[in-house]
Amino acid sequence: MPDLQPVTVSIARTVQPGYHRQFAAWALAGQELAREWPGYLGSGWVRTGPHSDEWHVMNRFSDVLSLRDWDDSNERRWWIDSAGGLMQMTRVEHRTGIEGWFDQPGDVSISVAETVVPPRWKQAVSIFLPFFPLSLLSNFLLMPLLGEWPLVLAVLLNICILTPLMTYIFLPVTTQLLRPWLQKPRRRKNR
Repeated sequence: MPDLQPVTVSIARTVQPGYHRQFAAWALAGQELAREWPGYLGSGWVRTGPHSDEWHVMNRFSDVLSLRDWDDSNERRWWIDSAGGLMQMTRVEHRTGIEGWFDQPGDVSISVAETVVPPRWKQAVSIFLPFFPLSLLSNFLLMPLLGEWPLVLAVLLNICILTPLMTYIFLPVTTQLLRPWLQKPRRRKNR
């Protein structure tokens, strides 16, 4: 079924001369907004040539419905409106399959590493899972030694011990173990 295949939209835009850095920042802002959208698979932009004013912004979604939801969203509308007079849209193409990611010969490409940002509740769970038992253990081991210390100093010492342990050992291990769950694509919201 064609509606369930990944789809890439390529939008050609002509940038006002001298505003290419601003356009690249604008395109990156749109990419950041789209990253959290259900069905988003990735994006990028290419310039037709080193001195060309034409750029192609590409967004890839898991299916036509996800793309349509993004196209109709308030976030995208706000992002498009934020461009002001920076550029004008000259052509829109929708492609299914892998061909949407191939550049024409001679394209100059700017690539930004894609990251999957899990929802905040998943981030909170992945922090809680190692922090709670580590905090219990730390309190169990330190409280007999710090019983007479002022509470502020006891908590400060506990945090000074736990912060590097969480940052360099426990969070990296936990996020590695939970990676399939953390990076699982979001379900499309029913509207």
